[in-house]
Amino acid sequence: MHLFIVIVGLLASVMLIGVILLQSPKSGSGLTGGIASLGTVQTLGVRRTGDFLSKTTGILAAVVMGLCFIAQFTLPGRESAKVAPESILQRHVPVSPAAPVSPLPATPKIPALPAK
Repeated sequence: MHLFIVIVGLLASVMLIGVILLQSPKSGSGLTGGIASLGTVQTLGVRRTGDFLSKTTGILAAVVMGLCFIAQFTLPGRESAKVAPESILQRHVPVSPAAPVSPLPATPKIPALPAK
């Protein structure tokens, strides 16, 4: 299931990139000028083509975000993540307590300096 969601998300992402590239910027014709020969501009009109591409961009962006959110919950091995795994440090800790630490040796006394 997770693999299917990831593949659909990747396809939607590639389609989103294509739709964004087809949109015309404010000063220029963008890549939509290249598809004018295909009949889309004559069929939909210049304004309606921009509206269609804008709506498609929004829908595809929502689909990509939704699929990313859903894919996070379908990760394989998610059940084992609920139980805290034992760390390597916990496995190698000795069972018996360590020997008591002996107190530090007394500091040696500094001999007094001879009086002058």
